[in-house]
Parts: sequence; structure tokens; C-alpha cells
Amino acid sequence: MTSKSICDLFGVRYPVLQGGMLWLATAELAAAVSNAGGLGIISPYAGMKENGHPIRNLHLQIDRARNLTNKPYGVNIPLDLHASGLLIDSLLKENIKIVITAAGDPRLYTELLHSAGICVAHVISSVSQARHAESCKVDAVIAEGFEAGGRIGREELPLFSLLPQVVNAVYIPVIAAGGIADGRGFAAALALGAGGVQLGTRFVASEECIAHHNYKQAILDAGDSGTVVTRRSSIPIRSLKSDFSMKLAAMENSGASGESIGKFIGRGRARKAQIDGDMTDGDAYAGCSAGLIKEILPAAVIIEILVKA
Repeated sequence: MTSKSICDLFGVRYPVLQGGMLWLATAELAAAVSNAGGLGIISPYAGMKENGHPIRNLHLQIDRARNLTNKPYGVNIPLDLHASGLLIDSLLKENIKIVITAAGDPRLYTELLHSAGICVAHVISSVSQARHAESCKVDAVIAEGFEAGGRIGREELPLFSLLPQVVNAVYIPVIAAGGIADGRGFAAALALGAGGVQLGTRFVASEECIAHHNYKQAILDAGDSGTVVTRRSSIPIRSLKSDFSMKLAAMENSGASGESIGKFIGRGRARKAQIDGDMTDGDAYAGCSAGLIKEILPAAVIIEILVKA
């Protein structure tokens, strides 16, 4: 790893990133994290109406963030989004300084983003992906373990096995993600060589997050075995156990056809749980760290707990 720290790279006080949750990472949440010394991240889809326009929403979120903080913040762009190229083109006009990419090949846009003076961190889930990202000249990698919520790596590598191997394999800064919710996890990640951490589920259960109260409460109620991984044959996703996720898991375990599984999943399940609060038929993404989360806190307090432990 290089001598450049995550704090220097992003211009923040603490090496703590807030995950760019697709429907939830609004300007308000990002600004709260950034104002507390971490790096808040905006999603182009956060706070958007169900049939809204992500590019217009991205500009709206950036405008709001500029009015809420003068600290650094970033934007999350999953590269497999249909509009990823258009979203990145829009970012080039917005004077954004930090972009997090994931779910695709960092070769696609890293050079273009760098040409606009944008710092790029890319999410990976294996050593080979980390090396490839480094060869594409990304500024940092986010090593995401299988404990994470939402979309996770097919390799099924737990963070504390993945992390030191990635640190050994690359010379750029490494950020740890997956299963971290408190100061103990933060300290452990640093001890294994990470330069910083990224938290998603912990910031869902924050006061500033727009997640529905039912979703937040379900995270508080989850125990150590409160999540399940489904869709292993395509893009694995870790969610809270619910009627939907357990029925889906049962279908997959029984050998149901891809067509019948796809028909059962349908569209909009994640938004249904996370925004509308339907914890029966919605898909409530959450990491294994849910078992550690027992109260909804302001983002600033979450960061204080992390760094002061």
C-alpha cells in the first residue's frame, strides 16, 4: 500500500465512507456523514420517484449536497446500470471530485474520470479484481466481503480473509467493507491493513437516512442469523430474512427454473421494502452487521462511535 492515506486521498478527517445505497444515499445523508468528518456518498437514484429520471435526480442531489456541506462527498455509479455512461457524462459537468464505481469493469471510465480531475475508488470482491482495478489506475479499491448487504461477490470471501490478501496484492489504498458496524470492526480492519472502512447497513439505521421506519426496525430486530443470501447463480444478494427472501431461497434450493424464479422476483422488490416499508413482499438489503445494530442514531454519532472506540 502507498503512503498516501485515505484521509489525504479524499480530503476527510476520518477514513470512514458511507455506502452509496441505490435508493437511500441522499444528499442529506451524505452531507451528515461528510459534516461529521467522513465521506458521504450520493446515489443518482436516491430519493427519486419510482418512475423518475436518474440524471435529473443526480443533479438535484448534488445541488442539495452543495447547500448542506462544504466538505468532500462522492457519487456512487454502478457500472452495470443502463444509464451509467450518461450519469458519468453528467458528473463531468458537475465538478465532482470523488466517484465510487462498482459492478463492472473499471477500465470503462476511470481514465475519463481522471481526465476531469476525479478520484476513483472501485469496489472489488477478490484479489484478481483488485489487481485488475489497480492496472486500470483507480486510486483505491474497496474490498467488500461476503458479509455485506445487497449485491455481493460471487467468490463468497469473508472480509477478514479477503482484506489482508488484497492488501498484500496491490500498492494502492484499500478500504474494507462488509460486516462493520462499530469501533471494534473498524479497529480490526485497520489492523489487517485497511486504510479505511465503508459502512452501509449501519448508516441505513441512521436518523438522516430516508429508509422506511419498518426497514430500519427490521435491522434492529435482526439477530446474528437474520440475513440470507439468494440469487447465487446470477448476482448474489444478502437481505434480511422475510417471507419474500425465504420463499425465494426455498425456490432456489428446490431447483426451480430460472424463468419461474425471475417471474417470482419481478421488479421493484428492493424499493418496496426500503422506501415503502413492505417487509413481507419487499427485498430488504442488509449485511451481517445487522445483528450488531440496536438503535437508530445520527450519522455523526455513528462516526464518533467508530473512531473513538
